[in-house]
Amino acid sequence: MIGLAAILATATIGHSHAQDTSKKDEKAPAKSDAEMMAAMTELAQPGEQHKVLARTVGTWTYKSKWWSSPQAPPIESSGTHSTKSVMDGRYVISEFNGKMSVPGPDGKPVEVPFKGMGTDGYDNAKKKYVSSWIDNFGTGIMMLEGTYDPGTKSVIYTGEEEPLPGMKIKIREVVKAIDDDHISIDFYEERGGTEVKTMEITSTRS
Repeated sequence: MIGLAAILATATIGHSHAQDTSKKDEKAPAKSDAEMMAAMTELAQPGEQHKVLARTVGTWTYKSKWWSSPQAPPIESSGTHSTKSVMDGRYVISEFNGKMSVPGPDGKPVEVPFKGMGTDGYDNAKKKYVSSWIDNFGTGIMMLEGTYDPGTKSVIYTGEEEPLPGMKIKIREVVKAIDDDHISIDFYEERGGTEVKTMEITSTRS
């Protein structure tokens, strides 16, 4: 079923179109409200791209490595995460729970609870994978967009994060389905104009 927002959007588009026809190319055929509603209805349906996301559904255990700098040894952590399909396969929602090792006041690693939640989907209108992420290490919502590489069976996301006011960092995330029971997630950041790997997560289906 198409949502209320889409219905309202159709009405708004139709109204604007009726007012602005003089500005349009006369050769371009005008779309009726019914045609726009049909197009929106088609775009609202899950398809083959959403099946890529469905491979991550289940319960997993994970191990992670985090690098504070390329020269530093990785800090290792572990935990569990579960992923469920929602909205008739349009999205998947993942919840992470575990321990994260972070530098303490004296510079030595200390373990603290880690909780995170991600929502992933495929936007048929944008023709891109879309992802959002929140966790208990911040108050922002990270938004990413990506494409699928069939050769490596990976969804490659890009975006920005802002850990401090005015500090925007370009990031890249590669989510790879190794097989039905193993997933890897690699994170990269741009530092000083150079991309460096900052974290890797390997997950095994429980």
